[in-house]
Amino acid sequence: MSPLVLGFSSLALVLVLIAVRFPIGVALGGIGLGGIILLRDVDVAIGVIKDTPYEFSASWTLTAIPMFLLMGSIAHNSGISKSLFVAARLWFSALPGGLAVATNMACAAFAAASGSSVATAAAMGRIAIPEMLRHGYDKALATGVVASAGTLGSLIPPSILFVLYGIFAEVSIVKLLIAGVFPGLLTAAVYTIMIIARAKINPAIAPPLNQDEIAALKPDRWKSLMKVWPIVVLIVGIIGGLYGGIFTPTEAGAAGAFLALVIAFIQGRLNMEVFRDSLMEAIGATAQIFFVAMGAVVYSKFLALTGLPYYLGGLMGDWALNPLILVLAMSGVYIFLGMFLDPLGLLLLTLPVLLPMFEALDLDLIWLGVLVVKYLEIGLLTPPVGFNVYVIKSVVGDSIPLETIFRGVAWFLACEVVIVALLIAFPQISLYLPGTMD
Repeated sequence: MSPLVLGFSSLALVLVLIAVRFPIGVALGGIGLGGIILLRDVDVAIGVIKDTPYEFSASWTLTAIPMFLLMGSIAHNSGISKSLFVAARLWFSALPGGLAVATNMACAAFAAASGSSVATAAAMGRIAIPEMLRHGYDKALATGVVASAGTLGSLIPPSILFVLYGIFAEVSIVKLLIAGVFPGLLTAAVYTIMIIARAKINPAIAPPLNQDEIAALKPDRWKSLMKVWPIVVLIVGIIGGLYGGIFTPTEAGAAGAFLALVIAFIQGRLNMEVFRDSLMEAIGATAQIFFVAMGAVVYSKFLALTGLPYYLGGLMGDWALNPLILVLAMSGVYIFLGMFLDPLGLLLLTLPVLLPMFEALDLDLIWLGVLVVKYLEIGLLTPPVGFNVYVIKSVVGDSIPLETIFRGVAWFLACEVVIVALLIAFPQISLYLPGTMD
């Protein structure tokens, strides 16, 4: 069997193993090692096993991941997510579909303090869905908005996926994180427009408040903002520090975790139980990410030996004279595979194959990074394996069928078509802020 045939066969085998729920890290690493043995010998494979964990985890840049995860865990366990929703509800409830709009905005704000789509959806789902259902909101809308807006955790900085993409693509992680700001805000804005339009057309899905209820909200609006100052401090501290060049992504993670601890202490919400739970959550999530990433590194080394990435890159460079064709092909690959694969595994599986293609056409890797993460977000919502949908299902239990949640998400997927089209047609949406940092 030629190295190229072996490379193509390994891709098919990885997809099959992951589809049958085989652990992603084991699938990538195991097939990579088996391939290296076939192409070289056992000694080379043993050398890869010995060297890869250190080569990967010894990267100073990677320390941003556990720090961002710790920051998000502290923010959630100290009650910041609840304060955010309360404030958003007071300010946006008077709008058509106001509670859904408030949930969308609260998710966007919490995403800037967690860096995790799953964490954002889980935290806001427990708070926002019961409130919307209590006010007579359509079950599909109530669950769909939380599942969809939760994906903003992957786009609005800090973003774990951007950190990993930056490491593998060897581009500025600071610029990647900043590049996600406008696309994240654009996504939240398009979601809001759709919710308001639907509620205007069909008020039954989101019963409006009467004048007495609206008047009752006004006295507490400004008071509620006093409880969300922690999130403002975190957002300004992290995004402002990155944009201003005050600190690196690694330092931003440490600063964010420290700020979250200080804020929780000042608010009287920090105790040993909160700190221990936050620490254990961050350690567990970091271990999972690193294990999958190490498997991907081993698999990448095997693919390099087969020559598959370079073959595809050269083939694409000759065939796709128009870069738009490559971008559209990439869109199809990510949307299709995103229906079945975990976002982290999908990212690390596809980058070794796609990055040489991007480089062959001299495409901007920052812009493409934003598109890749956006496609990974979409994968969190698409059936049959929409992870954020299943997170919401675990929150609501048997009270709402899975089909209802997917029906609610479908409206937001329609919005994603518009958002992605804008990001492809106008790259400056992603590139404007990074461009001002040169």
